[in-house]
Amino acid sequence: MDLLVVAKLKLLPGETFLVRRSVGRIAYDFDDAIYVGKPDRLGDLPNRSWFREAKFAATCRMSDLTIAGNGELAAAARPYGGRVEVVPTGLDLSAYPRDPGTRGTGRTCTIVWIGLPGNLSYLDLIRPVLSQLCRETPELRFRVISSRFPDWPEVPVERVAWSASGEAAALASADAGVMPLTDDAWTRGKSGFKLLQYMAAGLPCVASPVGSNREIVVEGETGFLPSDAYGWLEALRALLESKERRRAMGLAGRRRVEELYDTKQIGKRVAGLYESLF
Repeated sequence: MDLLVVAKLKLLPGETFLVRRSVGRIAYDFDDAIYVGKPDRLGDLPNRSWFREAKFAATCRMSDLTIAGNGELAAAARPYGGRVEVVPTGLDLSAYPRDPGTRGTGRTCTIVWIGLPGNLSYLDLIRPVLSQLCRETPELRFRVISSRFPDWPEVPVERVAWSASGEAAALASADAGVMPLTDDAWTRGKSGFKLLQYMAAGLPCVASPVGSNREIVVEGETGFLPSDAYGWLEALRALLESKERRRAMGLAGRRRVEELYDTKQIGKRVAGLYESLF
């Protein structure tokens, strides 16, 4: 075999020895903090296991090229030697039409979050903010696209079951997307894919300033990066109060995804890195 691409897996030291002997070139590609364990509960620290870290280190050491999804992940891989390149997660823009269609007017709008049910706990970080905004603006709706949903009596949650065919439309008919996170070794490794989805759909973003979120969102241009509850409240208020601002930021976000995160460009870059190994 000329080239083996290992995606996210972590191999045992003995396994890496056998693989290394059997393959001409090896590329390791990962876009999550797989060297730590996801916290069990909101506020807990990520689980650090010497066994998990040893497997990650061994896999990096055996590879001729390591492709990391962001700078935080690249920094974790570099101590183990070898060539490390940062290539951000890409998104297929063909599923997201340029025309966002009908959206809210004035202060009547929908804030959206999309994600796996295991990440719903991060929404608790902004629950008081959303509750306050709903008291101020009864027309406000919070749309959750997932397979499970928060049960918040004080916040009108619009439940949308996730589907591959329906996610783009469910995002495009909203008005702003959110991505709250804690700040720890696990979240700093996240790729920020939901932010790319929001921006591809023409939505302004409000996200915690953690990891790749700071690289994806341009403060004041494509969205906001508040660091506390007051900042979240002010950022979402600013978007609720101005349809023009939401539209301008959404268009800027769409352009940013087209320029930097389209899978057509990302794919060409990755292919070039693979070719450089020979």
